[in-house]
Amino acid sequence: MAESAGIQSLDSALVVLEAMARAPGPMTLTQLAKDVNMPASKVHRYLASFAHAGLVQQAGKSGKYDLGPGAARLGLAAVSRMDFVNRTADALPELCADTGLTALLSVWSDNGPTIVRWERAAGFIVTTLGLGTTMPLLRSATGRVFLAYAPPQVIAERLTFEQSTAPGVDPDVINQNVKSDGFAHVSGDLIPGLAAISAPVLNWQSEIEAAVTLIGTDPKIIADTHPAVARLKKFCNDLSLKT
Repeated sequence: MAESAGIQSLDSALVVLEAMARAPGPMTLTQLAKDVNMPASKVHRYLASFAHAGLVQQAGKSGKYDLGPGAARLGLAAVSRMDFVNRTADALPELCADTGLTALLSVWSDNGPTIVRWERAAGFIVTTLGLGTTMPLLRSATGRVFLAYAPPQVIAERLTFEQSTAPGVDPDVINQNVKSDGFAHVSGDLIPGLAAISAPVLNWQSEIEAAVTLIGTDPKIIADTHPAVARLKKFCNDLSLKT
């Protein structure tokens, strides 16, 4: 009986963690308790245990709860075991060498497009991006590729959240441009001084499995005639055929 009760308690705790993973951002204790239909006191006990393990962290000023570095490590470890991620990641060094640009590999997580591999080029780049960083759908090249090629129901919640903070940005126009060009690009939109181009690795249903993004300091790389664009599109197309 004691073992059964312990397992039930673990099941309840995991419900809380899963609710946090689904949320588009940090949550208050009240929001979280309402979402999982549990007393706030019970949810707070679970959060305290998760925080001790590094799975959850609490913002100092707002007091809201969010997933912690331990959760990011678990997620990245799981993603690294996926065949298509390994296959694409193994090819990134060659792409970097060919283009002279830093390459990122991103997959979809509950919080949006998330960087799971990072291959640095020889040139030095100053950026806050890193493994586990979640990229915005509307303001990043990576996000725009997911916007164009992910199933609508997958990105719907994240898109609604971002639209509320980015008035005037038309997702339909972005979608059409990315599909027409076969790649997405930004220059200084997300990080001043950095330009990025991104293309999708597609499965047999023409849905995105991952995004490969090249970043550099030269804004000329976003031109559709730039050699890096053709190299990136071929790179992703070759991998898509094998997915």
